[in-house]
Amino acid sequence: MVRTRGGGVVVAGAWEEDAYERALRAGAGPLFLRRGDGWLLPLEVERWLADADAADESVLARCRGAVLDIGCGPGRLVAALAGRGHRVLGVDVSPAAVHRTVQRGGAALRRSVFHPLPGEGRWATALLLDGNIGIGGDPAALLARAAELLAPGGRLVAEAAAVEVDERCEVRLDGGRGDLGAPFPWARLGPAALRRTADAAGWTTARTWRTADRHFAELHPPHA
Repeated sequence: MVRTRGGGVVVAGAWEEDAYERALRAGAGPLFLRRGDGWLLPLEVERWLADADAADESVLARCRGAVLDIGCGPGRLVAALAGRGHRVLGVDVSPAAVHRTVQRGGAALRRSVFHPLPGEGRWATALLLDGNIGIGGDPAALLARAAELLAPGGRLVAEAAAVEVDERCEVRLDGGRGDLGAPFPWARLGPAALRRTADAAGWTTARTWRTADRHFAELHPPHA
């Protein structure tokens, strides 16, 4: 069931709180992605909860028109864009992330990007930041979905991993206290791997840049 409240959007329904939810509610980590072999990727909860930083600003400057933030987390970019007069919607599967986004004055919907979304085919800009190119564990499928969401002439700004990597794996959320979540598919793409994946899917890489050791690409979809 979907309910709107004060310009934000929330979805009612059962949800089992996991380490990510707890970290967002607490306002701090630790929080990791754990692979089956024990490898850990630290997640930057405090940065996600802070205001947009200089690297984020380099992305915000490239946003045009109506913006869809895919995997918006606690909404720092949604709030920043709304404050600049953009029509912007965040989507995330986490109730805590949606709640935080709405608290910041943004609009957010609790839903998977692979489910029906408002404004399909009419978004001028879409964002896949903070590792969200890994959503679903299949970047090619995610890019295909993003192409469906964008308007003709639209753009996707995607963030690559800071290291050169190209992997699809199964991970769990780990709160550092033995509280492992259920496994789910994920992917990591470094800058070159992101370009290769986009090229193979028919996307055009309009520009790439690096700010504060974060790597970004502006991609134009096949129908642009």
